[in-house]
Amino acid sequence: MKIVVTSIFVSDQDRALKFYSEKLGFIKKEDVPAGEYRWITVVSPEEQNGTELLLEPNDHPAAKEYQSRIFADGIPATMFGVEDIHTEYKRLLENGVRFTMEPTTMGDLTIAVFDDTCGNLIQIVQK
Repeated sequence: MKIVVTSIFVSDQDRALKFYSEKLGFIKKEDVPAGEYRWITVVSPEEQNGTELLLEPNDHPAAKEYQSRIFADGIPATMFGVEDIHTEYKRLLENGVRFTMEPTTMGDLTIAVFDDTCGNLIQIVQK
């Protein structure tokens, strides 16, 4: 068994797709109608057949509450691994990404946290 798709709730699918592809550099894998919304996934350019990230609409009241509460408490919705966090931090800053935590070393890890503009805090980590 392996993880093929994981998801995060987003407040606006179009804005999320633009942010995750243009700002972060992910590649759109799927974009198909799914009722009143769309099934939109992105993947890492280094692993185009790897795990897909589903940009899930937060239309359900429980999803909205969950998303807003973890955001308010400063809890990242998910984590992405990077090879060189300082280089990635600089690249993302230059792309207009707003960080809530600059790279911080914690034991063997260095982490940073940014706002995805769609209701989530996202953590990046270098091991």
